[in-house]
Formats: sequence, structure tokens, C-alpha cells
Amino acid sequence: SLLGGRAVSYSTGLAALHAALTLLNPRRISVGEGYHGSHEVISVVSRLSGLQKLPLDCPAESLDAGDVILLETPVNPLGTAFSIEEHAHKAHSRGAFLIVDSTFAPPGLQDPLLWGADIVMHSGSKYFGGHSDMLCGVLATKRADWTKQLFEDRIALGSVMGNMESWLGIRSLRTLEVRVQRASQNSAKLISWFHAAMQASSPAVGSEEMIVQSVLKKIYHASLQDEPWLQKQMPNGFGPVFSIVLDNEEFAKVLPTKLHFFQHATSLGGVESLIEWRALSDPRVDRKLLRVSVGLENWEDLKNDLLQAFKSLLG
Repeated sequence: SLLGGRAVSYSTGLAALHAALTLLNPRRISVGEGYHGSHEVISVVSRLSGLQKLPLDCPAESLDAGDVILLETPVNPLGTAFSIEEHAHKAHSRGAFLIVDSTFAPPGLQDPLLWGADIVMHSGSKYFGGHSDMLCGVLATKRADWTKQLFEDRIALGSVMGNMESWLGIRSLRTLEVRVQRASQNSAKLISWFHAAMQASSPAVGSEEMIVQSVLKKIYHASLQDEPWLQKQMPNGFGPVFSIVLDNEEFAKVLPTKLHFFQHATSLGGVESLIEWRALSDPRVDRKLLRVSVGLENWEDLKNDLLQAFKSLLG
């Protein structure tokens, strides 16, 4: 009931993606930039099956029956969102399937099956676990025949969660809703503060607005989008992960070392706030970009921490 369908757990999120592609065995997969690990799994599957990778915005006519659209929304690392319903219609018009990676919007924020997804994927290591202490992947679908096949394939492939991870997962799911809501609210308040500061005209010398404008050049997050479908797709918040682009690469490299509440780490979804100079783990992204995963701390403490770090960058 948590995921809106029948769920199968795996040792990791990428193991779950591998299982979904093994189940569907598509000839083509349409996919955006997103998480680099997903592209690595696609590359492995491609060596075995000849799977052809297409861009996410490819024409519907490029897809045939049995092909797959893999939609990550909100997308890593930006935290911006795509319309699930639009991509479901595109896939189904060709007899293809839609897999939605909803890791950045766990249950309570988004139900992809409601908007036409055939399979929903989560890296449960993130929000399902929530305490940065377990590995997990999850697939959910409404099709009983697929669920049966996924369980049988999992036995053969061996990508089963360990007993300890399963116990930790049960522990964590008991607080999933309240953790995600708090983190999402914190994120929304921080982004609102950033956005207001960036929009201020002729800020006073030494003011918060001037400091923010001197360091921060762009924010990416679903809450800043205005498409009419978005509020329906994500009615309870837009997720705790967002990205910021700073004025220069040196600022982006140094900022994490100036923070006290944010740890510099590549993961996300835990109770603690994290920040990452994303180029360290994904060379495809803008080298001035930082990914922020907001935790459960007091949002004003996080704001003040960011503000003092910005000040230190300016000397």
C-alpha cells in the first residue's frame, strides 16, 4: 500500500533497475541525463542484449512495442521534475513501458503508478532507509505476473537484501512520512529564502541579499517550476534535494569545507543535511554545481550556516 502496488526489494537501487530491464528486455530505452549509475547499468545490459539508448525527448515514433522509457523525476542532481503522465502517454501510444525512478520523491510526495507508470523504482538506500546505514532497492508494479517473475528472477540473480538491511528498512519505514515531510518543508523554506534574495533589486551593501547574489547564480528545484501538472503530481511537497550553481568553480570546491551543519558527501535522503561538489562523482555536470540534500535540522540553522559560509567565500 505504501507504493501503490506490489513491491519487490533488492540489494541496491541499481540492482532493482537491472532486474526491471531483465524483466522487460527492451530493444530500446529512452532516458535522460539523470543518475550516472543508471547509465552504467544500461551499458552493461547493452553489452548482453544490444539495448539501444535513445534520448528522453526522442520522437514517440522511435519507440516500438516492448521498449522502455526510463524517467527520473525529480531528476538527479537538479531536483527538477518531469510530467509522468506525459511520458506514460508517449510510451503507451507505442506499446512501450514507462519505468519511473522516484527516488527523489518517495511515497507521500509522489505516486507514479497513479499517473501511468508501469514500474516504479526507488533506491531505498536513500529515504526508505533514511539514516545513511543501509542499502536497498525497490520495484513496485500493479501487475501480479510481473511481480511473480521479478521474485523468480531475484532468486536466480541473487540480488537479495540481507537480514540486517531488511530489519533496518522496517525500522525506517515507520518514520518515512514524517521524515520526508520535514525535510521537504526545510528544503522549500531554504529555496524560498534563496530565491527571494536573488530577486532583490539594488540590495544594500553587506545585506543577506547582496551576499547571496555575490555567490549564488542559479537554483534548480521542482518548487521553482510553474507547469500546471506539477502540483497534481506532487501535492505534498517537491522533495528535499536541490542544486545550486555558484559564481565560479573555486567557490563550488571550497563551500562545503566552510559549512558546519552540512556534511560533504555524495549520498542523500538521510536525517542529516549533505552537500556535494557534484563534479567529484559525476564529471558530466557543471563544475560550479553543488547538490544539496536537506535533512531534519532546524531550517534557520541551515540558512545561517549557508549564509556564514557564503560570507567566508567573499573574504
